[in-house]
Amino acid sequence: MALGWLVVLPFLAAAFVALAARFMRPLATWIAFAAALFGLGLLASERVGMATHGVLLWRREWLPELGLAFALRLDGLSFMFALLVLAIGLLIFVYANYYLAGSESLPRLYLLLLLFMGAMLGLVLSDNLLLMVIFWELTSLVSFLLIGFWPSRPDARRGARMALTITAAGGLGLLGAVLLLGHVCGSYDLAQILAQSGKVQRDPLYPAILLLFLFAAFTKSAQFPFHFWLPHAMSAPTPVSAYLHSATMVKAGVFLLARLYPVLEGTDWWVYTVSIAGLVTLTGGAAMALVQRDLKGLLAYSTISHLGLIVLLFGLDTDLSTVAALFHTFNHAVFKASLFMAAGIIDHETGTRDLGTLRGLRRYMPYTAALAGVASLAMAGVPLLNGFLSKEMFFGETLAQGLLGDFNWVIPALAVIAAGLSVAYSLRFVYGVFWDGATPRDLPHFPPHEPPRFMRLPVEILVVLCLLVGLVPQQTIGRMLESAAWITLNGSVPVYSLSIWHGLNLPLAMSAVSFAAGAMLFFFRRDAFRHHRSLLSEMNASEGFDRFVQRLEQVAARIVRVFENGSLPSYLAWMVGAMIVVPGSALLALTHITGPRAGLPVDPVTLTGLALAALLAVAVVRVRANTLYALILLGTCGLLVTLAFARFSAPDLALTQMSVEIVTVMLLVLAIYFLPVKQRAIETVSARVRNGVLAIAGGTMIGGVAYAVMTRAPGEGIAPFFLANALPASGGHNVVNVILVDFRGFDTMVEISVLVVAGLAVKALLRGLRLAAPATGPGGLPWSSQSHPLLLAILARLMLPLTTLVAIFIFLRGHNLPGGGFIASIIASVALLLQYMASGVLWAESRMRINYRALAGLGILVAAGTGLGSIAFGRPFLTSAFGHFHLPLVGEIELSTAMLFDLGVFCAVIGTTLTIVSHLGVRDKDLQSVEKS
Repeated sequence: MALGWLVVLPFLAAAFVALAARFMRPLATWIAFAAALFGLGLLASERVGMATHGVLLWRREWLPELGLAFALRLDGLSFMFALLVLAIGLLIFVYANYYLAGSESLPRLYLLLLLFMGAMLGLVLSDNLLLMVIFWELTSLVSFLLIGFWPSRPDARRGARMALTITAAGGLGLLGAVLLLGHVCGSYDLAQILAQSGKVQRDPLYPAILLLFLFAAFTKSAQFPFHFWLPHAMSAPTPVSAYLHSATMVKAGVFLLARLYPVLEGTDWWVYTVSIAGLVTLTGGAAMALVQRDLKGLLAYSTISHLGLIVLLFGLDTDLSTVAALFHTFNHAVFKASLFMAAGIIDHETGTRDLGTLRGLRRYMPYTAALAGVASLAMAGVPLLNGFLSKEMFFGETLAQGLLGDFNWVIPALAVIAAGLSVAYSLRFVYGVFWDGATPRDLPHFPPHEPPRFMRLPVEILVVLCLLVGLVPQQTIGRMLESAAWITLNGSVPVYSLSIWHGLNLPLAMSAVSFAAGAMLFFFRRDAFRHHRSLLSEMNASEGFDRFVQRLEQVAARIVRVFENGSLPSYLAWMVGAMIVVPGSALLALTHITGPRAGLPVDPVTLTGLALAALLAVAVVRVRANTLYALILLGTCGLLVTLAFARFSAPDLALTQMSVEIVTVMLLVLAIYFLPVKQRAIETVSARVRNGVLAIAGGTMIGGVAYAVMTRAPGEGIAPFFLANALPASGGHNVVNVILVDFRGFDTMVEISVLVVAGLAVKALLRGLRLAAPATGPGGLPWSSQSHPLLLAILARLMLPLTTLVAIFIFLRGHNLPGGGFIASIIASVALLLQYMASGVLWAESRMRINYRALAGLGILVAAGTGLGSIAFGRPFLTSAFGHFHLPLVGEIELSTAMLFDLGVFCAVIGTTLTIVSHLGVRDKDLQSVEKS
């Protein structure tokens, strides 16, 4: 159960932060800090309970029919990544409190960081790949909000859009890969997938699965050619960069490679695709980092380069290279987070990140200079620091590979070049900022000074960790690294040593060459900058992305000009045409329309009703120019459909149809007040021919499909299952209602969510709309001076309590008799709509002071909370529980959780309906009065 709380805790803390920000801002800091600290405690307690190389599992069913479960898995690999997420997140919370001290946006930052922490924990702990996809996309959405944290800045908006475009595209690739992998393996559970690596690699779908997974990993971890979003993300606040772009979000792609390594590795597809992408990113990112003028830009490109190093190690596809990749993942997160926070301190105290301006800060900020110096040397791979150990393992693996045959020397040579560039940009960071020049010049904040003590504390902790891992690696990280490697390598961990001295060997010589070359390149950097800029000036990937987006927009504009011509009949024609072509093509493939099942006899009453409905439909077409008459005939058609449902023993459908028909007619009556009584027919002859052909073809296709299905359907179908399970599984005799709130409750949940979103969209479209009241009514007669007839108003008020009582009765009986939350909500909406029609908006809203949007949102929350409650008890989402209770004076009653779900539906429908009607059919002068009030 602790694993479940580990994921849920940050989301709960985010909710408390949202509440605390309105009453006590400092409380938000303590909530965020406590959530991360308590999460670390939970993680540590679970780790203590794990045996060596053990796996802890926690599972709650969600949608078992789809293979989706809220399943979590804690093993050595997920423990290491969860530790990075929580520990560095805790330090970021402390740091952010001083970075944004006094800012009103600090609680919002904590809220988003906590949401991101929860999404990352869910991602690394997921034992179900579909669940991993959900958390993967959630990290993209929250990172979009974090990168665009300052929406007034154009660069923040652009960086956020770019990051979301690239990473969300990768998320779609991940979804495709997961669906294909689940198809091959027959499950989305990680244990079953990891056990079928041979089957996956023998399957013809393996190349597609691999490329889609790599697309997702490369976009998230900023690998070439998808690297360009990361430098633009530096417009985010520095705490965001230190958290997302060093230790968490950009490591998600690395985690994906490690998690699925046993399934995907070992083929030429894997080795060459991953190795080439990693090698290009490693060298290209290092070269770009050296010439950046922005301090965070330098760190962004260096992050890209180090991520390329990790990906290259996975691509080399040896056991030891995988261990080195995991080791460098941890080391990079530690020294890069400290460097980002040091850069934030410099920016915070000087007011600039321009490397052309910053110099000589050691005199003013000696402690920060020392901390940044140690972290920079760790990034450069200097001995006695953590970066040196993983870099030595990297050099050794480049020498051991044999990917290029006679050209095997290319990879070690490029590795040395990239390491030399790493030394050069590390020296530029620390020497150029703190030692180069006697006195800083043109600083916005002068003189600079050391930051507050606790703002520097997170950097100090991470720098000490760089030293400890560099000096005593086995004692600090050895066991965790071995456990993570054990899981990644499926139990075949090679023999390796984490000692700081391995003698005089070729990797040490490669390090010495890279140090010398990097120092020389740094001191002759100005010539290198000039040649570098001239060489890569035309290779700006972000500009290529912008050009690609512009061309997409141009193509979209051409399509819009063709299809979006402002004609509603034209839009309907395209939709009906698509509806005819797509299902109709399957109908044409049938050799016989009639199936083996014999039809039922048609009695005279039913035939008369069908003929009358058809005649009414034809009459609607004939009188369509007269809006009121057409509406009356349409309403009559709807009532005939109601009678048809009642005729065929479907009372729930009959009640629903009748209620919806009444509400629809009332809404249309409000709308047609502004329409001309008689509309001039404007269709051309060709348009009429087109409409007639589409109508005949559409009717024929729908009728043909229905006839083909009904004559082929089995005699029993699915009805016996629901009839047999409705009462024992959900405690309800009304099978239709049980299906809606239990068996197909997820569908209902999605439907009311769409309904609420549509209602809010209508509200937004109608808000501010100014419609002048028509001068005359039907026949050119003037409208009555009495806008709201007294008799209608009195009758409406008398009907309100009666109709409300009927709605409550229908609601309470719905689980066992015809009725339910949806029908009850429509009946209640009719009563409330009638008050608007009879007495006007001003009168109604002055007496019904209800926030309808909040009511609709409450309905969604109640429905979702009911579903989540079942998960808390180990049951699938929206599983009902029921029981029989005896009350004094009342007797035995039945209570079911489905009633709570129905209550959510009730609130959502009423809130949405009245949200729409509050502006529909309102006269211009009344609307102005409402908005003023």
